[in-house]
Amino acid sequence: MPYPYKKMDEQDFAYIRSVTDPSRVWVGDAIAKEFYHDEMPEYGVFPPELYVEVLTKEEVSAIMKYAYENNIPVVARGAGTGLAGGANCKYGGIMLSLMKMNKIFPVDTQNMTVTAQPGALISEVAAAAAEVGLFYPPDPGEKTASIGGSIITNAGGMRAVRYGVTRDYVRCIEAVMPNGDIVHFSSNVVKNTTGFDVKDLVVGSEGILCVCTEVTLKLIPAPNCTCTLVIPFDSLETCIDCVPVLLRLPFVPTAVEFLERELIDIVERNLHKLLPVREGAAVLIVMYDASSQEELTQCCDAAAAAALEAGALDVALADTPERIGSVWSVRAAILEGMKADSVGQEECDVVVPRAKIAEFVKAAKSICLSHGVVVEPCGHAGDGNIHTEMLRQPGMTDEEWKTATHACLSELYAKSKELGGQLSGEHGIGNGRLEFLKPFIGDEMYQLYRNIKLAFDPKLILNPGKMITFE
Repeated sequence: MPYPYKKMDEQDFAYIRSVTDPSRVWVGDAIAKEFYHDEMPEYGVFPPELYVEVLTKEEVSAIMKYAYENNIPVVARGAGTGLAGGANCKYGGIMLSLMKMNKIFPVDTQNMTVTAQPGALISEVAAAAAEVGLFYPPDPGEKTASIGGSIITNAGGMRAVRYGVTRDYVRCIEAVMPNGDIVHFSSNVVKNTTGFDVKDLVVGSEGILCVCTEVTLKLIPAPNCTCTLVIPFDSLETCIDCVPVLLRLPFVPTAVEFLERELIDIVERNLHKLLPVREGAAVLIVMYDASSQEELTQCCDAAAAAALEAGALDVALADTPERIGSVWSVRAAILEGMKADSVGQEECDVVVPRAKIAEFVKAAKSICLSHGVVVEPCGHAGDGNIHTEMLRQPGMTDEEWKTATHACLSELYAKSKELGGQLSGEHGIGNGRLEFLKPFIGDEMYQLYRNIKLAFDPKLILNPGKMITFE
């Protein structure tokens, strides 16, 4: 059972105002309802008792110390763009907004790092790096996501094929523990075997271990050239089967995404974003970065030849910023398009070994159709992270939708496990996938997760009821 948390009263509200500023504190009905949920309200809409915007690590520390001593739950929140129901106050208490802690410090060009507070946007961090000719590769797709949110969810995104995920770029973290202590995990060094690397444990912990207040990130030299190929196929199966062909080439793609024509049409119909290639039942969108135009040409020529040999109908080249932007804007608009085109959505974002992508996608379509659910698989084919999008159609009752999607999810996760995959590739567990984690990882691993949570947060006050439970 969750800890018997204290219901906040006027004394608690007064204390939070005293260590911050009354103009940055809202209570009860004065709290905007947009802070009750993240981008997937289907996974939980829960109001906080108090909402506070913090400016410094000292304010965070004072609030956490008070909450710890008084058994008040706290949820740290960034931009609220998560897709797992993680940034909401399931048991009331305090919502701690970090978005005004948004400073980006000057880029350290000697160490090739940048330090930022959690409220800075990923796009702003990338822009700061670009100004000095450096590159921050993680690109989850949501341009309004905060860097702090990306750290605690280990955001992946489309460039993970070549560059990896957020964890690969985190050098060190400053954080506030649940009891209010300010700590530092690792430092700005290239390698470190000084005890446990707790930093890597915090990355992806979904805000249940500590509150990140500052992070130092590794940067790399910016690529000089980039282009995108749009490759249509006459069937989804042929499209997916081409992915391992491209990955076996000596040129590593930056991103490999797949879309079915139905999804492309949904985006065009609802958002008026047009993919420049009109043919094919499914398409691959493949990006290459290179240090020279000659290298880029070699990449594209090799990929085009391999794709045509594998059954592609054509290969279209987008080699200007405008053309590249138009292609990727369609891919980025998938979630928004589906929300506009259906009365409800459910998704699993499993990740499987890349050699098993085609097998999972084929199985996913069969599983969902067997339960009467419209399904649109898409996603990061280059790293095996597949978004199986289930769309609720008009006429389905709440009970029919809930029963059908639950059955689909159970079978989809079982299929992922059978293929050697994992339950979530980038969206996390949050509140939306709670019931599926323990059966997937087993009792022993689940207890280990609990022990880690207790080591950081013995009173269970930080983002309680997310990822793991103690009921």
